Amino acid sequence: VQPVESGGGWVQPGGSLRLSCVPSESTFAFNDMGWYRQAPGKQREMVAEITGIGTINYADSVSGRFTISGDNAKMIWYLQMNDLKPEDTAVYSCMISEKTSRWSVQGYWGQGTQVTVSA
Repeated sequence: VQPVESGGGWVQPGGSLRLSCVPSESTFAFNDMGWYRQAPGKQREMVAEITGIGTINYADSVSGRFTISGDNAKMIWYLQMNDLKPEDTAVYSCMISEKTSRWSVQGYWGQGTQVTVSA
């Protein structure tokens, strides 16, 4: 279930990018997925997530600018990022988790894709 991200790159402030995440293989035990980012010298933070029942959550810093979407059944997800700011510069990673038992889940992380916002 190794996630594979794509769509990163360089963009000027105010620009847009769309990231994609697909797993290396399907799972019938999908739990939830999320986009995370880590800037140099900072801790990794959740950007946006979709639960197995479709609940969506955003970090306050991106709410109103970023949109997470996708299809849990087809296991493909996107992160549309609009009005990008220099502080959005980071490595963005996709995390997919699957249920391994009634009470536990296993998370899988992608390699990440660099997003750089600068003039």
